[in-house]
Amino acid sequence: MTILAVDFGSTFTKGALVADDGTVLGTASTPTTGTRRRGDILDGYRALRAELRVPDDAVVRACSSAGGGLRLAVVGYERTVTAQAGHRVGLSAGAKVVHVAAGELTAADVAGIRASRPDLILLVGGTDGGNRNVLLHNAARLAKGAIGGHGAHAVPVVVAGNVEARDEAAAVLATAGRPTVLADNVLPEIGVIAPDSARAAIREAFLRHVIGGKGLSRDPAFAAMVEAATPDVVLRGVEVLASVTGSDVLVVDVGGATTDVYSCLTPEGEDAGLRKDVVAPLWHARTVEGDLGLRWNAEHVLEAAATEHLLDTVTDADALTAYAARVHEQPGSLPVDDLERALDLELARLAALVAVRRHARPALPTESARPLANVTVLVGSGGVLRHAQAAGRERVLGAVLADHAGGWKVPRAARATVDTAYLLFTAGLLADDPAHPDLALALARTITP
Repeated sequence: MTILAVDFGSTFTKGALVADDGTVLGTASTPTTGTRRRGDILDGYRALRAELRVPDDAVVRACSSAGGGLRLAVVGYERTVTAQAGHRVGLSAGAKVVHVAAGELTAADVAGIRASRPDLILLVGGTDGGNRNVLLHNAARLAKGAIGGHGAHAVPVVVAGNVEARDEAAAVLATAGRPTVLADNVLPEIGVIAPDSARAAIREAFLRHVIGGKGLSRDPAFAAMVEAATPDVVLRGVEVLASVTGSDVLVVDVGGATTDVYSCLTPEGEDAGLRKDVVAPLWHARTVEGDLGLRWNAEHVLEAAATEHLLDTVTDADALTAYAARVHEQPGSLPVDDLERALDLELARLAALVAVRRHARPALPTESARPLANVTVLVGSGGVLRHAQAAGRERVLGAVLADHAGGWKVPRAARATVDTAYLLFTAGLLADDPAHPDLALALARTITP
């Protein structure tokens, strides 16, 4: 039996054809179709199948970040506690957090949420048995607010706050016909963060209410095929990779629109035994940097690098600035010669450095930096690294491993590699397949350096 794993991305649709013993029979990518109301996203999928010569009886597993992925707004009780916890959970669930609001919502706050154009709202607030008034007030505001329209067009809400007020909040939302999914509290008590239930609820809402509403396909087969948001799946693949290596893992995915960073860490010593932070860290976590894309946000990469005082390390800043401006205006462009490939890798180096710094730094001044010293495997992903020569990959990933200016202890003995076949998402899709329990492990082993 063969399995076709598919990632419907905003720019490219990627596929991996895998045998049930873990052998990779082929990989391919094709431009994603149907994302600008022209054509259908399944047109590109069919082209991918043809290129890979997929058997008719192959099992298909798919994830998607097409159409902008999953845009999430977080509404919490207090910005430094439950709203921050919700923000972290949203990122780990594969969402791009486009808005965070805290406290009792006002009309202006609701307008701000509406302006961020979320696909989904995560409503949190209060520890279990704690404050319930803010959660109920915000549920009433969201019920009345015309966020995404009404009825079938209403933006769904995942309620993951104080469990003693959760059902009442859901009932308030139901009076306005707003789709609602219930989850356990993301912050059941101070210093404890519980992401799993909310992650599952976000996935459910994404599949039931969001993926089919992006207008990517007229064929219901697309919505039936997709089982999760791509970043959620990749994080699961990183977890599999960490289990295979038996160590801490860091992944940097440098893309055209964002740079995502994933880490799976095992707390030890003081980190394992003490709750120093008001909102405890997620040891398996992802951050997404929406201003660090090599195409759609190329100029913003340079702005962020300047803020981090990284432009002093650039050999020809003028050439890089001109190149960034051009690809920013023409995001579909690819480097055409060695000079442009070198400039692309320089953008990738800067994006990776800034993204990892943001991933590792504490969210609040009172919190601890993310402990990366025990990372033993660094994986690079993204087309710019997959298509680069060994020296170019080393320049990008080596910079991350030697970034002593980040504010934390750099990895002591990490090996760097690139997911050249783009198999992390495949491992994530197959990680919990009861029919093939070892398949994801076999795929993850092909990624390890």
